[in-house]
Amino acid sequence: MSETADRITFSLDQCGGRPCIRNMRVRVTDVLNLLANGLSFDEILVELPDLERGDIVSSIQFAARRIDHAVVAA
Repeated sequence: MSETADRITFSLDQCGGRPCIRNMRVRVTDVLNLLANGLSFDEILVELPDLERGDIVSSIQFAARRIDHAVVAA
């Protein structure tokens, strides 16, 4: 998890405080949307050359952790 924590950053002055990759103006959602549209890791790295493979993996891990929570029904 520490690698993900090192790669995913937050700043109120950047992208409205949304999670970004390594203080760049590339949001986690940008990476996830490219994956959802069928781009491969290699295609994303060509499209966004400042990214590293680990940034893509960290984006997926970050999203997975965000949605993995219990729902308590009364």
